[in-house]
Amino acid sequence: MKQLKQQYFRPVLPLFREHRAGLLACLGCLCLLFSALPLAAADRFVSFSNGDFLLNEGGKVGIFVDETDQKGISLAAHNLAEDLKKVCGAQVVFTEAAAARIVIGSIGHSKAIDKLIKEKRLNGALLRGKREKFILQRIGKQLIIAGSGRRGTIYGIYELSQQMGVSPWYDWADVPIERHDKIYISAGIYTDGEPAVRYRGLFLNDEAPCLTSWVKHTYGTDYGDHRFYARVFELLLRLKGNMLWPAMWGWAFYADDPENSKTADEMGIIIGTSHHEPMARNHQEWARKRKEYGAWNYQTNQNVLDQFFREGIRRKGKEDIVTIGMRGDGDEAMSAAADTRLLERIVSNQRRIIREVSGRPAGETPQVWALYKEVLEYYDKGMRVPDDVTIMLCDDNWGNVRRVPNERERKHKGGWGLYYHVDYVGAPRNTKWLNVIPTQHMFEQLQLAYQYGLDRIWILNVGDLKPMEYPISLFIDMAWNPNEFAISAITDHTLRFCAEQFGDSQAPEAARILNLLNKYNGRITAEMLDKDTYNLATGEWKTVVGQYEQLEMEALRQFITLRPEQRDAYQQLILFPLQAMGNLYNMYYAQAMNHRLYARNDPDANLWADRCEAAFKRDSMLCRAYNRDISGGKWNGMMTQKHIGYTSWNDDFAHDMQPKLYRISDTSAGGFSFVGRQGVVSMEAEHYHTATDAARAKWTIIPFMGRTCSGITLTPYTESVAGARLSYRFSMPDCTTDSMKIHVVVKSTLDYLNKGSLTYTVKLDDEMGENVRFNARLNEKPENIYSIYYPTVARRVIEHVVTLPVKKADWHMLTLEPSDPAIVFEKVIVDYGGYQTSYLFMEESDHRR
Repeated sequence: MKQLKQQYFRPVLPLFREHRAGLLACLGCLCLLFSALPLAAADRFVSFSNGDFLLNEGGKVGIFVDETDQKGISLAAHNLAEDLKKVCGAQVVFTEAAAARIVIGSIGHSKAIDKLIKEKRLNGALLRGKREKFILQRIGKQLIIAGSGRRGTIYGIYELSQQMGVSPWYDWADVPIERHDKIYISAGIYTDGEPAVRYRGLFLNDEAPCLTSWVKHTYGTDYGDHRFYARVFELLLRLKGNMLWPAMWGWAFYADDPENSKTADEMGIIIGTSHHEPMARNHQEWARKRKEYGAWNYQTNQNVLDQFFREGIRRKGKEDIVTIGMRGDGDEAMSAAADTRLLERIVSNQRRIIREVSGRPAGETPQVWALYKEVLEYYDKGMRVPDDVTIMLCDDNWGNVRRVPNERERKHKGGWGLYYHVDYVGAPRNTKWLNVIPTQHMFEQLQLAYQYGLDRIWILNVGDLKPMEYPISLFIDMAWNPNEFAISAITDHTLRFCAEQFGDSQAPEAARILNLLNKYNGRITAEMLDKDTYNLATGEWKTVVGQYEQLEMEALRQFITLRPEQRDAYQQLILFPLQAMGNLYNMYYAQAMNHRLYARNDPDANLWADRCEAAFKRDSMLCRAYNRDISGGKWNGMMTQKHIGYTSWNDDFAHDMQPKLYRISDTSAGGFSFVGRQGVVSMEAEHYHTATDAARAKWTIIPFMGRTCSGITLTPYTESVAGARLSYRFSMPDCTTDSMKIHVVVKSTLDYLNKGSLTYTVKLDDEMGENVRFNARLNEKPENIYSIYYPTVARRVIEHVVTLPVKKADWHMLTLEPSDPAIVFEKVIVDYGGYQTSYLFMEESDHRR
């Protein structure tokens, strides 16, 4: 969990805070305590090289769990046994307390733990009355894992696993477990305190097509059964979460598999239902029987709805939190205007049902009222709920907290909660494919929520769960301790996360890449990105595409340095979302270039169409590789979300749609005209207006020649070039000079004919031109070899500047006439006051055919 820096894990014995008065009255005891136990950030209690006692001495580890303790503790202990086997290969057995190396239990349920407290070997005051707290302490040759209750104990178990190197994401992101021969435990008392937010959980939502496809492939079911949910519950517990809103688009948690609720109860997970699923009923339970039940309308169908609600309360799990209130059928508004009287009557009747079914006051059953979207209007119009009900505020579906309670409202005894999104279905576009919430944005908004008293329930909408691994970790970690990191040091959390998945040595680079990835992806969602998002003319599109390409190169460079067993996790957590979004940027950039060049009748439009089509194909290949190749196809179906082809807010189209492209049917060369800007006209040599061949030598383009686009020359080289010319048409609307400098860039061809120099002529508007002897000194004579010859041939081009007078005109024609064969022209720049020295001779000017 917290392996990179000492401050990441707080093994602080909090006796000073919890018993301050007594300790101050007994300074001697205080000094004794301080000399024996760490007060501030402490070192890890697990080491693989040295420590106070060897946990796997003799290759065996005995574990004791009292058979009278809660079942969830036993389940977690058996997971710990498997973790120990994976880490050190030890033989793990469950045995009696006296023979055990690890003693596990919760106070009041474990005789062994209670005995240690009675003998004053374990300080029960650290746990009694605490919420979900654990302590880990070495007593003699035993490691004691004790909790204030079952979840506290479970968190202590998984803390040991985490410190041994078992990531909470070992299953859901295939993070490898490193083998170690020895596991040492340090002396001391370690705790992570109590959670700041009481209920901390996830909402599986919008689960089709990805999660449903993966579950079908993995379990053969059309719904999530207890096998699937047990894996989700284990992940939550390893992360120190405790609550889940189950998937509800097409699934019904309670009805699909009766073992689902039982499994949650046994493992220690609190189940709730989403903001529009009241009274522990899943929406699908109504939707599947809509003809039988009638309208989802409390005014016209109260009796049926009350009975529906009553059945939910009878069936719910022991700790489940009941959502109260009501929205319209299918996550819609109940009415055009907020009918507060009707909703107040609904809530009153729901609480009556809770009281009647439970046989206890309604306030003894935890309840939440979610002020999602239009429901906030009911609150604003004065509707209130009883003091024991938690009021859940929401973000705007895009990670911005809509409302916080004022000072008076914060006194509401039921507390305040937060419903937050990293997955969303709705306007302006669905965002379901990749995480697009920047780390810093989530951190800042969660800090805001917590500081204003939203600390009773935090629920994160994670869609299909994957690929939201990092935001899930950040959210649950912040719910445990929002103040662990300063807002200026949020990158430390990313560093810690990456250290846990890839090791300390790889963590800094992985964290840097992950932070930049989340930043870049947060600029705009994949679903809203299109060819017009960035400015093509200013070079903005090229810049952002370059950022993704650079980051992908850096990620691939790190990828090959990872151990082979780490690469599946790296692909899931970093490389795939980077390549997938970066490829999307390349695709839309190519589409933008295609449209721009097509409008100019430029044949290069076809090249960009090819690039766009290739990127579209690569998108499907990346997704297929995620489904079929990563981890041997373990995640088949998880990357099937449509994300290319949106025309409205939702993804109601058959499949990803290739962007619209245009192709030039007349791909004959020539016909280009250029428009200067800011004192420069920059033209690629192959983009001529007209080309006149010699009698037997033809102008031939050499693709990829030179520093920028290509080269153009007359071939074959053995024929005469007499009469050949290239002409370039351009305008200079902002020209105020009467002369210009013309830069002609040619390949560094030597005087292979041994005639003193090869030459060409530069003319403007058919006026007298200038003959250029461009390679006269490109030889190995003593006066040339080091000053001219070597520097020039090493740079492969020769740039010659000709100054010619210019008359005012709308259009000008520049002509190049070679006098010798094998002269390869690469670029022509007209400088009328704005040229800046550039190794690539500045970007090509705007042009059309």
